[in-house]
Amino acid sequence: MEGSVVVVEQLTKRFGHVWALAGLDLEVRQGTVVGLLGPNGAGKTTTVRILATLLAPDSGRATVAGFDVVRDAEALRSAIGLAGQFAAVDENLTGLENLEMVGRLYHLPKAEARRRARDVLERFGLASASGRTARTYSGGMRRRLDLGASLVGRPQVLFLDEPTTGLDPRSRLGLWEIIRELVQDGTSLLLTTQYLEEADRLADRIAVIDGGKVIAEGTADELKSRVGGEVLELRVADRAEVARAAGAVIGLGPGGAQVDNASGDITLPVGSDGPGILAEAVRRLDAEAVILADIQLRRPTLDDVFLTLTGHATEAEPMDGDAERATSGRRSRRRRRERDR
Repeated sequence: MEGSVVVVEQLTKRFGHVWALAGLDLEVRQGTVVGLLGPNGAGKTTTVRILATLLAPDSGRATVAGFDVVRDAEALRSAIGLAGQFAAVDENLTGLENLEMVGRLYHLPKAEARRRARDVLERFGLASASGRTARTYSGGMRRRLDLGASLVGRPQVLFLDEPTTGLDPRSRLGLWEIIRELVQDGTSLLLTTQYLEEADRLADRIAVIDGGKVIAEGTADELKSRVGGEVLELRVADRAEVARAAGAVIGLGPGGAQVDNASGDITLPVGSDGPGILAEAVRRLDAEAVILADIQLRRPTLDDVFLTLTGHATEAEPMDGDAERATSGRRSRRRRRERDR
């Protein structure tokens, strides 16, 4: 497709009986950021591993920067960068040595590898720590070093697989700023994340993935509009009043309400007039003499989007790599049982 730097067509991958990808279609336009949004186990990491030539698909086709990910894997590796969920740095090397090593793996001359390493360290605010071993770095510093390592080869396309997982809010904001700068410099990015807010801040377009397929695509605003723009969330003081409270407010939104009888929480997607609906909800509940413990308007979360798109909330499923390892573990246990017979 003209102008597309990543094209994925009907990609599939299975680990044993588990379908990690089940006919995935995806496109990333040149100079843009696409956010791949979904829960653990949805297929995000498997997608990145295939596009980064670390895993072969079972069927389908994918090209990155004009290279086929299977047929042209060796040539493609010089055109891409990858930063995963966990910082992949050598703790026994200094920050400078880590980046120099990456440059040498790209077959850069020693002087050029060192120059690029120093440039990256300066850009990522790590120059003052360049002589310290990576084991002395904070989590945020290690993540910045890992992201810097993915840029030493000056890739055309960068894959970021949940890059802010485990970071504190300050480190996450710092990493977001670095990602924005990369985009301004013309880098094309595919970003996987579980956080709608992260995709909202960084991505030009978002693809929502569930069960190994893209189930919805669009801008953050387009996806949130499916939920209703904003969400009214309230909690009744007396759980016995949940049904009566839900009956009072259920007609205020474009869709139904989600009711949790155990906690007393009622969640209602609303339209663009959130403050007006909030005021009307308070009036109706007051007329019904329902006492509230809490009421608020908030932006939709990943759970809200998934509940609207799929009919279920996000689940704590295994990571894609864990699915592969779990399958391998089952095979090993089965072989041991057969051997012991």
